[in-house]
Amino acid sequence: MRRRHLRWSIAFVALTLTWTAPAAMQTGAKRPITHDVYDSWRAIQDSTLSRDGVWLVYVLAPQDGDGELVMRNVRTGAERRHARGREPVVTADGRFVIFAVAPLDTELDKAKKEKKKPEEQPKAGVGMVNLESGDVFTADRVKSFKVPEESSRYVAWLHEPPAAPRKDDQKDRASSSEQEKDKAEKKNEPGTDLVIRDLTTGTNNTVSGVTDYAWARDGSLIAYTVSTVSEKDGVYVQPPAGSQRALLTGKGRYKGLAIDQAGRQIAFVSDRDEHNGPAPRFDLFLASSSGSAEKIVGSTTGGMPPGFSVSEHGRVVFSKDGSRLFFGTAPAPKPEPSKDAPEPLKVDLWHWKDPFLQTVQKVRAESDKKENFVAVALLSAKGTTPRLTKMIQLGSEEIPDVTVGEGSETLFGRSDLPYRQLTSWDGEYNDYYVFNLPDGSKKRLVQKSGFDARLSPGGGYVLYYTDDNDGWHSVRLSDGKDVNLTGRLGVPFVEEDWDTPASPAPYGVAGWTEGDRSVLIYDRYDVWELKPDGSGARMVTGGVGRGQKIVFRYQRQDARGESEPFIKTSEPVLLTATDDRTKDSGLYRASWDGQLTRLMMVPAAVANVRKAKDADVYVFTQSRFDVFPDLWVSDGSFSAPKKISDANPQQAQFRWGKAELMNYVNADGKPLRATLIKPDDFDPTKKYPLMVYIYEQLTQNLHSYAAPAPSHRINPTRYASNGYVILMPDIVYDTGYPGESAEKCVVPAVHTVVTMGFIDPARIGIQGHSWGGYQITHLITRTNMFRAVEAGASVSNMISAYGGIRWETGRSRAFQYEKTQSRIGAPPWSRPLQFIENSPIFWVEKVQTPYLTMHNDEDGAVPWYQGIEFFSALRRLGKEAYLFNYNGEKHGLTQRETQKHFTVHMAEFFDYYLLGQPRPEWMDKGVRYLDRGTRDLSAIYRTATEDKD
Repeated sequence: MRRRHLRWSIAFVALTLTWTAPAAMQTGAKRPITHDVYDSWRAIQDSTLSRDGVWLVYVLAPQDGDGELVMRNVRTGAERRHARGREPVVTADGRFVIFAVAPLDTELDKAKKEKKKPEEQPKAGVGMVNLESGDVFTADRVKSFKVPEESSRYVAWLHEPPAAPRKDDQKDRASSSEQEKDKAEKKNEPGTDLVIRDLTTGTNNTVSGVTDYAWARDGSLIAYTVSTVSEKDGVYVQPPAGSQRALLTGKGRYKGLAIDQAGRQIAFVSDRDEHNGPAPRFDLFLASSSGSAEKIVGSTTGGMPPGFSVSEHGRVVFSKDGSRLFFGTAPAPKPEPSKDAPEPLKVDLWHWKDPFLQTVQKVRAESDKKENFVAVALLSAKGTTPRLTKMIQLGSEEIPDVTVGEGSETLFGRSDLPYRQLTSWDGEYNDYYVFNLPDGSKKRLVQKSGFDARLSPGGGYVLYYTDDNDGWHSVRLSDGKDVNLTGRLGVPFVEEDWDTPASPAPYGVAGWTEGDRSVLIYDRYDVWELKPDGSGARMVTGGVGRGQKIVFRYQRQDARGESEPFIKTSEPVLLTATDDRTKDSGLYRASWDGQLTRLMMVPAAVANVRKAKDADVYVFTQSRFDVFPDLWVSDGSFSAPKKISDANPQQAQFRWGKAELMNYVNADGKPLRATLIKPDDFDPTKKYPLMVYIYEQLTQNLHSYAAPAPSHRINPTRYASNGYVILMPDIVYDTGYPGESAEKCVVPAVHTVVTMGFIDPARIGIQGHSWGGYQITHLITRTNMFRAVEAGASVSNMISAYGGIRWETGRSRAFQYEKTQSRIGAPPWSRPLQFIENSPIFWVEKVQTPYLTMHNDEDGAVPWYQGIEFFSALRRLGKEAYLFNYNGEKHGLTQRETQKHFTVHMAEFFDYYLLGQPRPEWMDKGVRYLDRGTRDLSAIYRTATEDKD
């Protein structure tokens, strides 16, 4: 239930395009959207441009079924496709596409229904396409594949283990001694075949028993770990087409492979030297690309904390220049209890001084077992063999989080240790530290900050925002000088419409320019360039944003998966632009000499802009409520963009709807807006049923495309297609009165639409989930204007909910009421009357509206007893109420079948009350526990293909 982060789970695909009508739009009668069409709608995923901008590669993924990889030549329009392709990688030269091949969806479903173990289920493969010739090569049962970052010749993939034989066969073949050996070596996972393929010649080189592997950036060598439970286990390296060379061998575990950017050093951790001991410790090993590996850090190395050793779970990574090697340390492992040791008693002690509640500790238990602290090995640059010059322990239990730097002499750390209890009722706070190399000394710069502080890429400054709204500050590390960068600029840099009890959040930071010369920071509308020493400030956007109510934000132009640490001042910056009044959006370009150029503005949502790394070619998306976010390409002028995909041409067959902004005034006289969606064939002289959907502020989603799909929320496209008008009003809040605030906004918004003359006031419904569900549950104790409501996962008793647990994180729910979304601003003992006033359970006798809810028994955000409390009270009072509990589902619905099931039942509920459709049997008779889930919905969900057949 986080503020303003709601997205239509049914609709908003990973890539968000244009205001022009779809080319596939046809004349003639269109039919309403029915439940059977959902599976045919496809999303676009994993889009990527080749570096030269010639090929655009993306995945067409249906909601249910097998996807398809599309490879399209941007210049010629030629296409290549491959069934079930996903996660594509285009080689650096743009000649090949490497991708995973998903197993057949029907085979995977069949295996799951047969309750096969994960290792027995169908596995993915790997495919590769020569974009010039069209030649295709595939391999089955592939666990992973990797392509060198700067090489186009080779690819490597690791096979899944062979399908396990039946248990009976295993017993026949394995002697008792072999079984004992397997048991003794259970901590060593056996490796599988690693295949190294030369893409130009089509030849393969196979290595057996591999568990992990890593490429040098330039593809000149590949390193891998081998596990066969023998003396041949170890770490090996080889040229892709050459012979292997051992860096270190012997029985043991080998983990954390890392190769420096130059391809000259290889590092890893291993417990080889103590593998057969009762509590084997890991050591850190280092090798040159032409030499053998040597242990450089162990438990007795100078700088290692007493009782610590190298951690097997730490991330091993070289600095960019290869002079530092970062790794993890942790308390040395202890021997496992003997088999005769008594089992620990299963009891939890909740102590009032515990930093984290027991429930949080339980959620964190697995990650806490792997907790490790960053250390650094300083390496000698002399000679061909790298050597350790010094080990420095950086992280600790007091400062558990240290950011690994790439080139700076300064590292950054943060600690929440003093403030962990506060996460239950207040918020998350951190102290921030800087570490200096080579001595490892540290200094605390920022204390108890509720917002992220950050180290500049060049390591010269720390940037932070103060919780008291004093502004953005920088601290120069050379002398500790603290400068307020924004306090005198005359505009707020925090959210101006903030309406929760916590301190308002800043709008954010775009990034730093080269050499830490300046930092780009946002106000509500404009982008500012600030000198970190406080010597100067200017608006990159020249005040156009605030003057014209256009929200400008910096748009990174990196290719997918790549990111530059600095914003380049050698070229203009690309900005996204959203008109705050109309929600039109587009792109601008700002030069560093103060020129701001509009490139495009359209009545649509322009998003997901990316540039080819080595060419003036961009790909982006546009969407509108009635226009799917297809892919478009353009040059840098954006003067003549070209639509290049057509993911859902079938949309032309269906009635849809149009979304528009509507103004209204809430009960306090505040002007607000709402999204109003009307059916395609809207006639203002007719009377329509009205469906209201609420959360908080939703008009920012005016141009978001809502694909027909099942969900725990209404699908606005389906409802508009079937004759409903949809209203989604913005809601603002007063601390202490969240329920009343919703009432002051929703009721006037509905009255505004009704007075327009085309709504039947006797046929108004409302639906919302989580925070939206709470507001609806409150509303029906105050008004009878709704004919039917659905309020999913709703809080009904704020007093009991305050002390409840968010099981997904283990956190107490108190912070929500004191600081965030639930907006009381204090605990119950300070404001008991406000908790009661805002709790629908205390006013349930006033409800006269048929009530439907869905609240699942594994809900990790809102305890499902909240739904039971309100349902039980309605039942006690003889009021019409229905509660759906999908066993094992969480806060929302994630399983496709449960999504479909609830979508049908919610539609039947609303269609009965608002469209006059027949009353479904379950609303009259209910469903016995023994008969649950037996309703056959197959006829409702027949696919379009089956209908044609």
